Amino acid sequence: MAKFATLVMLCSAGAFAAPFAAPHLFQAAAPHIEAYRTAPSCLIKGNISIDTGERIYHVPGQHYYEPTRISREFGERWFCTEAEARAAGWRKSRR
Repeated sequence: MAKFATLVMLCSAGAFAAPFAAPHLFQAAAPHIEAYRTAPSCLIKGNISIDTGERIYHVPGQHYYEPTRISREFGERWFCTEAEARAAGWRKSRR
């Protein structure tokens, strides 16, 4: 048992050995996720509602277009046409 405890202690120490980096430093260094748009002409934002899980797309000029951010890691994406968004199962934002 003593060997196991020593092993756990040695392995755990490595997890905390790295110097602390303030979040704003590494967040500023990382490119914003919207930089990964498929093409400059694909301006339709496919957003997944955090409350309902519903897939909603936003077109330029709509109320929620500007504040909406696309997070690919959550399955959100860009579309080039409204027809493409609808075919993928997304609905247009009502506002």
